Amino acid sequence: MIVGVIMYQTSLTKGQELVAIRMTREFRKQGIEVYLITSPYHDNKLVPYHRSITTSDKGYIIKENEFNLGIPIIRVDGAISTWPPRRIMFRDTQAILRNLVEDLNIDTFIVHSTLWNGPEEVARFKMWSDMLRNEGLWNKKIKFIFMAHYQPPSPIHYPPLERMYREAWNRTAFPLIFKTADLILCTTPLEIEEMTKMGAEKEKCILFPGGIDEEPFNAQPIDIHTKFSLPKNTHLVTFIGTLENRKNPAAITKVAQQLSNRNDIFFVIAGHPADQTETIIKAQKELKNLKYIGEINDIEKASLIKSSYANIILSKMEALGLTQLEFMYAGKPVITSAIGGQSWVVRNNIDGIHVNGPNDITGAANAIIKLIEDKELYKKLSQNAKERATQFTMNNLIKQLIQKINTIN
Repeated sequence: MIVGVIMYQTSLTKGQELVAIRMTREFRKQGIEVYLITSPYHDNKLVPYHRSITTSDKGYIIKENEFNLGIPIIRVDGAISTWPPRRIMFRDTQAILRNLVEDLNIDTFIVHSTLWNGPEEVARFKMWSDMLRNEGLWNKKIKFIFMAHYQPPSPIHYPPLERMYREAWNRTAFPLIFKTADLILCTTPLEIEEMTKMGAEKEKCILFPGGIDEEPFNAQPIDIHTKFSLPKNTHLVTFIGTLENRKNPAAITKVAQQLSNRNDIFFVIAGHPADQTETIIKAQKELKNLKYIGEINDIEKASLIKSSYANIILSKMEALGLTQLEFMYAGKPVITSAIGGQSWVVRNNIDGIHVNGPNDITGAANAIIKLIEDKELYKKLSQNAKERATQFTMNNLIKQLIQKINTIN
């Protein structure tokens, strides 16, 4: 088995991109030859050597340990699309896929995300290769695995133009993908239900909840209080994620405002800047119990999680919530809006506390106070959270996936 994990860009902070990176790294740890196949973009910015990709004879170049990720990365040509928004499209994909199979003997492709041309291109390539093989014109057996990270095109979360485009993509792309994919990886049981409603065979759908990278948690932690000038002897309530509207970190500033009279509670926000960054920076200047510490690396992230009392996420939309699983892995209860996959990841009053949606500021503030004042509840939620998250380490999930791949005829 030689695996190509395909994602439209790399990122050190975004959930889907992190899952692809961690998946690639874990295959490698378990002795499987693997490459991460992606575009010339990292966090929506072109990598410095992007011109060498377009002039490559094969349509790709290989980089070892880029961004210190510890994995081989194959960069292929691509461009940010004008539509759909927030997506990157590969160029000349059929020829590049064939070159990768012939040059590197890749026989298994795992494609992440929806609403871009990667899943459709691999589905078409899989069908083409099967036809060639049946006619005796090619001897390559290609396996195709799809991980959608699916979010329903809800009118609550998307304006009409984008919602209808998403629906059109689902109706045209999914039938081809479902027909050709050997396995469909779903982040939650809710996603399995969505996939089967749209036509996927339930037997192909495998539960694959993100995957926790244990390595940073096993490393020597750093003193985050000193590094980021955070107050000691306080309960740190932490948000980690991209500062985008979907993640709704601005709501956390309102929770901090409600609890500004509590000297024992301090809010930390960390993550890649986005459309709510200015709101967060402004709130930081006005509130003494809130600090934005910027983008952090894996060791800093694990250290911050360990030093936190609880995680808070008032997201407007979530397929899963990988960061919530990481907090739970460290035994930290999660206060969540319980949107989408969050309602499955975090069980109410078992691993954390559900509030009444992304705008329930008072409910979130009350949940924090409850966790601080009810020590027995906190202890119960902490233990349950750790036990649940331990099931979903990338190590365990990849072992199970390898077994499934080996059963594909």
